Amino acid sequence: MAISASTATPTSPAASQPAQTGPLHPILERAQAHAADEGLPYAGGVTPAEAWELVSAGEAVLVDVRSGEERKFVGHVPESLFAPWATGTSLTRNPRFVRELESRAGKDAVVLLLCRSGKRSALAAEAAAKAGFKHVFNIREGFEGDLDEQQRRGSFNGWRHAGLPWVQD
Repeated sequence: MAISASTATPTSPAASQPAQTGPLHPILERAQAHAADEGLPYAGGVTPAEAWELVSAGEAVLVDVRSGEERKFVGHVPESLFAPWATGTSLTRNPRFVRELESRAGKDAVVLLLCRSGKRSALAAEAAAKAGFKHVFNIREGFEGDLDEQQRRGSFNGWRHAGLPWVQD
């Protein structure tokens, strides 16, 4: 569902992101309970549809942790923030990830992290939680979803497969 071309990469300052002050949205409470049961080292995981519901309601900020190349050539969620977990085509770990995430979202915000399949964003969520982010969640399935039997993505899950908004440069 590519809608339009966009080259903007929002990087709003952390001060403009809503801080979590009251009770968490029920979706996030369920995610936290599940994370506690699973022993996850971060606040929890949500589906792409749940993430879109939270972002649309102003309950969370979505941060794309894929590489700049992935955002440009595969597509991205409109108005998502960008803090790459890894950079370049070789996906070299970004040593400034936590600082970049903090400058874009802030440690007090409810942050939803998105990557290609949900695996890198889980690692990023763990690093963010260790750095003091209290409400950092992984978007399970990611932007493109898991691999199918033919080793292709996008056929049965993920952000794009769910028909959620995205654009491509």
